[in-house]
Amino acid sequence: MTAPSSPVSMIERMTLVMDAFDGASARLTLQEIVERSGLPRSTVHRILDQLVRLRWLDHRGGDYGLGMRSLELGGLAVAHNTLREATAPLLHDLHTRTATTVHLHVLDRLDVVCLDKVSGRGGTALPTRVGGRTPAHATASGKAILAWTDPRQVEAMFRGKLVSRTPRTLPTMDALSQELAAVRGRGGLAYDREESTPGVVCVAAPLRGSARAVAAVSLTGDARRTDLNRLAPFVAETARQASAALFPQDHGTRRRKAKADVPEPAQWPPGALDRLVEGIGGDYWL
Repeated sequence: MTAPSSPVSMIERMTLVMDAFDGASARLTLQEIVERSGLPRSTVHRILDQLVRLRWLDHRGGDYGLGMRSLELGGLAVAHNTLREATAPLLHDLHTRTATTVHLHVLDRLDVVCLDKVSGRGGTALPTRVGGRTPAHATASGKAILAWTDPRQVEAMFRGKLVSRTPRTLPTMDALSQELAAVRGRGGLAYDREESTPGVVCVAAPLRGSARAVAAVSLTGDARRTDLNRLAPFVAETARQASAALFPQDHGTRRRKAKADVPEPAQWPPGALDRLVEGIGGDYWL
């Protein structure tokens, strides 16, 4: 029987080391990792040093455990899975009602990343895919999320430099700031009119509670055949429903506040209306 070949690439060896932490053992010694990975002790020690330095692992005393970077990445994966599960039925319903391609995006540094996409076979062919990245300032989804981000943070993120995708991409930070103010003025609706891809337009709305937006849902189509004004109410309603599902407490508070702000109908004292009519003259009302 031929012995299995030893892993050659550094990524394969690092994966064997990380796989040693199977969940049942939170902390492992160097010798335990060597035994579980099947790698030479010197190789494991060298990989562990690099993983600790990069915060993938934590080294305390004589053993190792998952580091903050592993926990942060795992938390993001769980959060994104929760987001997809909560919004999937709404995204499919939105596609059914509009016959238009639906995207769910989250912000990652200067880009938006596509978490989900719903489209039909007969729809417009779009250069998008789940996991794909696009500059946030050039997309409707990106602008919908950035509009609810602290302006100082937006400025620090871009550092005054905006990558141009098409002749219609926003060219400066001043133009982006004005656009984000307009998005807020529309209650979160954002548009991409061939700013990311020639011939493609998009309308998006943010998913948010009382704080910053965590994602955005969008409708995308061919610029020649897509009426963004017609589609805007559909995407806004889907975003509202998704936000209410993700942040029920925030939206419950908002509804109660809105109800409290509506004044109660004026109550007429008994006989007051009759006296008013008599004072003006009954024939006036006829």
